[in-house]
Amino acid sequence: MTRVVRLGMAVFAVLNLWWGVWARLWPGPFFDNFPGFGRRWTAAYPPYNEHLVTDLGSTFLTLGFLLAAAAFVDDRRLRRLALAGVIVFNTSHLAFHATHPGQMHGSDLTASLATLAVGVVGPAILLGLDALGQRSRTEVDARRLQS
Repeated sequence: MTRVVRLGMAVFAVLNLWWGVWARLWPGPFFDNFPGFGRRWTAAYPPYNEHLVTDLGSTFLTLGFLLAAAAFVDDRRLRRLALAGVIVFNTSHLAFHATHPGQMHGSDLTASLATLAVGVVGPAILLGLDALGQRSRTEVDARRLQS
């Protein structure tokens, strides 16, 4: 179970690090083109603000770093802390976009909100799996002591 959690965290880390590098180093193209693939979700919230976009990039870099460190270091407390922090940010981010669609509508709005929801639900599932892994390990250890 721990491997699954750590792998999931690594995937979320890579996404956050990619978005962070893109927004931090190339804020204009990030604003104009995020998430890519012909979509322009960030540009649906004009006007462009370089400071805001680079701050968002710094936030993504921080979350990516925390997720990567927690995925690499085998410490359940660190994993839980990193996942909880990601859930706090992503829940706040989702809540804003759910109540402020900007200039998005239709499939772009739906896809944007679904993606943001995955950013909340995914880490919450990983947190739950980590807790189940601890519970399973505790039960195995208890059986060993009884034998």
